[in-house]
Amino acid sequence: MVGKPLQIGSVRLATNLLLAPIARYCDLAFRVVCREASTLDWDRGGVGLACTDLLSPAGLLRGTQHSLDLARTNDLDKPIGMQLYGAVPEVMAQGAVWAAEHGATVVDINMGCPVDKVTKKDGGSKLMCDMEKAVRIAAACRRALPKHVPLTCKMRLGWSCPDDAPALACRLVDVGVEAITVHGRTTDQRFKGTADRAKIRQVVEAVRAKTGRWPSGPIPVIGNGDVTDPTSCLAMLRETGCDGVMIGRGALSHPWVFRDCWAAQLVEGMDLGAGADAPELQMPPEPTDEQIIALIRRYFALMLDYRGEHYAMHMIRSRISWMARPLQRPGTASIKPFKEVVRLAADPVAVEAALAEFLAGGLRGVGHEAEDLAEAT
Repeated sequence: MVGKPLQIGSVRLATNLLLAPIARYCDLAFRVVCREASTLDWDRGGVGLACTDLLSPAGLLRGTQHSLDLARTNDLDKPIGMQLYGAVPEVMAQGAVWAAEHGATVVDINMGCPVDKVTKKDGGSKLMCDMEKAVRIAAACRRALPKHVPLTCKMRLGWSCPDDAPALACRLVDVGVEAITVHGRTTDQRFKGTADRAKIRQVVEAVRAKTGRWPSGPIPVIGNGDVTDPTSCLAMLRETGCDGVMIGRGALSHPWVFRDCWAAQLVEGMDLGAGADAPELQMPPEPTDEQIIALIRRYFALMLDYRGEHYAMHMIRSRISWMARPLQRPGTASIKPFKEVVRLAADPVAVEAALAEFLAGGLRGVGHEAEDLAEAT
């Protein structure tokens, strides 16, 4: 499936790459920046679908400000998947309808979050311990949603047993789920160890065996876990046979990773199947310091616009280590002073001043870049 755009139900994506619903990080401003970073020196695509943070259907239905902020979207943020978590079929179905009525291109059910505050309420990956309930939730959501809005599910390999996912995936497609995303770890693993691509492949093969001859074609399976660059993206596609790749933490410091991963797929496709007279396709260049600072500035400006100064200042202080990491190039002076100034900035004016000073050559230390790389890992 290298280099082939993803089809989810009636929705045709521009690529086969998805931005994961990263808890506490995947706000509207970040999603927009990831989309815009896909166009840096490149015009062939990057993000195919971006997903919101985890949304509480009860919070959406009550209209709580926190839930509404997480679900916020706009015309720059399309197509968009809204991900719901919970354990009550009727409430989840009502939340799915709310999402469809408020701009969701796709509605996703979270069956993979390992966080205690989610699993202790029987949501997230705890649903993999009760497949009957998981299937009831999916069936209720599918019945409630308009036909043109695809329903998808994101899961792990299982709670502790890494062999639960194929059976659950097959039962979910039986009730109308139109794509499955699999993170290649169990709940017990959290984010330790490495994602098991062989186990993801088992899900791909099970779903393909079940749906391959369906009139609508096989239901796509999307691989997730440890994809941080073009090499790991291609490895996920090759080793699992999956139809698409979802990228999460790899985008936090490199929001242009979708551009690079799509470019690598197109280049590989040209190398494998193009004739001698085909036009040459090259990987886009690494972003310059000026482009990276422009992305940070854009993210900060969008946060100020969407969520206000208090939120923007909190997030830029906590995110600067991630977002500035690519500025630490091999053999260059430490950028730790730059990050410290942003962390301690009192207001937006101070943040903008730090960005400008860095571009002018300031806010660099005398230490080795390894200090900054270790801090951001």
